[in-house]
Amino acid sequence: MPKPQETAVYTHGHHESVLRSHTRRTAANSAAYLLGSLKPHMKILDIGCGPGTITADLAALVPDGSVTGVDREPGILDQARATAAGRGLTNVDFAVADVHALDYPDDTFCVVHAHQVLQHVGDPVQALREMVRVTKPGGFIAARDGDYAVMTWYPEVSGLDDWLELYRRVARANGGEPDAGRRLKAWAQRAGLSDITATSSTWTFHTPDERAWWSGLWADRTVASSYAAVATEGGHATAGQLRAIAEAWREWGKQDDGWFAVLHGEILCRKPV
Repeated sequence: MPKPQETAVYTHGHHESVLRSHTRRTAANSAAYLLGSLKPHMKILDIGCGPGTITADLAALVPDGSVTGVDREPGILDQARATAAGRGLTNVDFAVADVHALDYPDDTFCVVHAHQVLQHVGDPVQALREMVRVTKPGGFIAARDGDYAVMTWYPEVSGLDDWLELYRRVARANGGEPDAGRRLKAWAQRAGLSDITATSSTWTFHTPDERAWWSGLWADRTVASSYAAVATEGGHATAGQLRAIAEAWREWGKQDDGWFAVLHGEILCRKPV
């Protein structure tokens, strides 16, 4: 069996339509399963921090500790630093890192957290092994990922089924696993963890503002982001097909009875003492 690739292309990229989504993420709406385990003194590593909104929230929750946010893309870290500086946080720093090979000693952090990361990496089990390695004995490894196959919406709008099928195909062509949420527990077990709490939670979009925001960012992402380029250059869709999918998103966003739910899998694991 061939060795899994240890890198994968980040399907979404960092187009404005992507950051529009990422900057809306908070510890409350994206890491609630972890927050009850945090203590003020903890040292946290936030992997795949992006623009740093979750990272900043975590830093505020550990005033006597610290948070390091890391991302593979150097360009996004300036925005993350600005996010932290704008909130007056002094216990947070940022660095470039690859989750497959973290540049930190063993047993460094009390908590290692990754939000929407493992679905995009080439070898999620190796990534989790690295997360375990840099976690202190008795510390926590936390991960949350969406599961595209069980995203659901109403009403049926022609074109959204095409979007879901295309996105999952493009993500896998990039080396990732878009249906990661259901696999997190299994990946953690394969990484050698046994003290695992597996949960799930959702994002739901239904108000006029939520529908406009969610449909608009996906319509724009479909035609203007790195995902759009990969879809066309890889022969997965034509520009015309992408425009049709974007229009389907905008049509769904106009529906007064529109409703969309995103399911996430979550794991909170304890490293053995």
